Amino acid sequence: MISSDAPLPPRLGSLTFHGPLSEERAESLVRRIAAAGPADVLDIGCGWGELLLRVLDAVPGAKGVGIDINAEDLARGRALAAERGLADRSLFVEESARGTGRGPVDAILCLGSSQALCDPEQHDPAEALRELRRLVRPGGLVVLGEGFWERTPTEAELAGMWPGAATGDHLPLGGLVDLAIEAGFRPAWIETAGRDEWEAFESGYRYDTELWLAAHPDHPLAAETRERVDRQRSSWLNGYRNVLGIAYLTLVATA
Repeated sequence: MISSDAPLPPRLGSLTFHGPLSEERAESLVRRIAAAGPADVLDIGCGWGELLLRVLDAVPGAKGVGIDINAEDLARGRALAAERGLADRSLFVEESARGTGRGPVDAILCLGSSQALCDPEQHDPAEALRELRRLVRPGGLVVLGEGFWERTPTEAELAGMWPGAATGDHLPLGGLVDLAIEAGFRPAWIETAGRDEWEAFESGYRYDTELWLAAHPDHPLAAETRERVDRQRSSWLNGYRNVLGIAYLTLVATA
């Protein structure tokens, strides 16, 4: 039995953003959104809502709602909002985004979370984009962080990724942008995460846990934690590294 006072593995404490997003790119995204002067912002799959809070800080008077199903991340978001004096303009809600009625709004953030808008049995970026269009007002902005294939993965690379990985899991970048246009958007800005952003994210994702494992090798949870992080690292290094990309699309909703 694990002692109630035994230290547990930390969760993502070294990450500012839950994705391969640099400070420089985040600042440019926030400036772009702030220039549009949104009155309300919805963050889908917000995690702890770091980008949402930065947008609210940059747009005085704007209000934001972040939705996610991870209570721990949401609690972290509320604490950050309180620290920054934004608690009265932000709301962090534990709920599913599927079929949400929290629109329409002036701006949406959906970074690495489009699966929250789809059939849970099959990630469909076209369905997610249609949902995003439903949730944003004409002329509003959507910042979508979405995976795409930098190139077609080999069979060996697919075998090294997540269970059941297949070439149909993602589109090439051009195909993803085409879907956005078909859904009723114009692609105002197209950018993709660089290698430095990926490496900072992947290493930061496991950093605290690796330090914890080194300090607590005999902890009751050490073996399963070590197996999990080894599997995650291998999936990156032997599977999707330099194959899977992340696009950051700033999309404008057409009338």
